[in-house]
Amino acid sequence: MPMFPNAPGRALAVLNRVAQAHWPDRLKLRKVFEKFLYGGTRAGFMLAARRARKVPRQSGADELFDLSLSDEQRMLVEMLEAFALDSLRPAAHSADARCAVPAALLNQGHELGLAHYGVGENLGGLAGERTILTNALMAEALAKGDLSLAAALLTPLSAANCIRRWGSAEQQAAWLPAFVGEQPAPRMAIAVNEPAVLFDPGKLATRARRKGSRYVLTGEKCLVPGALDASRLIVAAETGSGPALFLVEAGSKGLDLRPEPAMGLKACGTARIRLKGVKIPVANRLAAVNFDYQAFLDLGHLAWCALALGTAQAALDYVIGYCNERTAFGEPISHRQGVAFMVADIAIELDAMRLMVWRACARADRGEAFGREAYLARLLCAEKAMKIGTDAVQLLGGHGFTQEHPAERWYRDLRAVALMSGGLHL
Repeated sequence: MPMFPNAPGRALAVLNRVAQAHWPDRLKLRKVFEKFLYGGTRAGFMLAARRARKVPRQSGADELFDLSLSDEQRMLVEMLEAFALDSLRPAAHSADARCAVPAALLNQGHELGLAHYGVGENLGGLAGERTILTNALMAEALAKGDLSLAAALLTPLSAANCIRRWGSAEQQAAWLPAFVGEQPAPRMAIAVNEPAVLFDPGKLATRARRKGSRYVLTGEKCLVPGALDASRLIVAAETGSGPALFLVEAGSKGLDLRPEPAMGLKACGTARIRLKGVKIPVANRLAAVNFDYQAFLDLGHLAWCALALGTAQAALDYVIGYCNERTAFGEPISHRQGVAFMVADIAIELDAMRLMVWRACARADRGEAFGREAYLARLLCAEKAMKIGTDAVQLLGGHGFTQEHPAERWYRDLRAVALMSGGLHL
């Protein structure tokens, strides 16, 4: 019999492992973890007690768009924000310059148990029926440190979400336990983007043809985050009867991977993938009976929107401090209307972005149609994230053009939100 037979017990096991690690002391996160551990344990036992008593929910509560977060969500956000500001932010400049994520950060991401939120409770994970908004909150919190590093740390969670949501029961049982084991979670990359003018992810040029007990994949993918270090790829391809997802081993014959340096997302590393008659077993096609390709795309777009929220919030917090401290003509530049109005616009646009993203995630969590809300959220975030990045550089003046301040890196990374399909998945 397992030591922790239910979800609260498994969460407690993960939190205990984090609490016993030494690196929280080095990063001065011990108090945050202790608070998180206490609150998580308390909330878990309260939930167990409520289930035991079979307390009914209030009628109509699920139809409401509730903007308040649960205690567990607030504590999770607080913990990840502290990690982002104390660990990701200081490492971001070097990671961007080297185009690589430090191994120490990857190990810390594993110790945080991020991938556990992509694995169902029946397989030892923490993903319940409603985890999409929680995953978005995690992405937003991490992106306050750095968007590119956050994307890299969330890659295992995204892959686990894809398999849990779009894989058959047999595929989940075979592939998901590796994400909650003692060893670091598998490095996977999700490949959707293709090098085509006005690329439409709904009209894929990459093809998958069935030949006996195998599929043969042919095509090309671009701007795939984390593909160079991935052991497996989740590739979107057209089958003739509609798009599907395929799990491809990184060492497969006919698969060519090469770096594709981009304007932003340098730390997580983008790659170009060529598939020249790559043969994979039929069993490697994700085979959920309810596969919804458009929902797959929408959840990927919402993941990038959530990252944009975190980085845009970081930009707002940074420019407020800068404008209050920077003086010109004997007073802070924030006293100038032209500056104050620009900062206020950033705050307004950011709140609008957050409401749109949260609303789409909340509808998805309730099992309601969310395609329209996801589409509108992506349109708004794609436009306003780039504007916020531009305004942050502008508000810093000449300093915004230099690497002395993080605004230029945020500007480069935020522009990716309008381009990326795939790579991440809530």
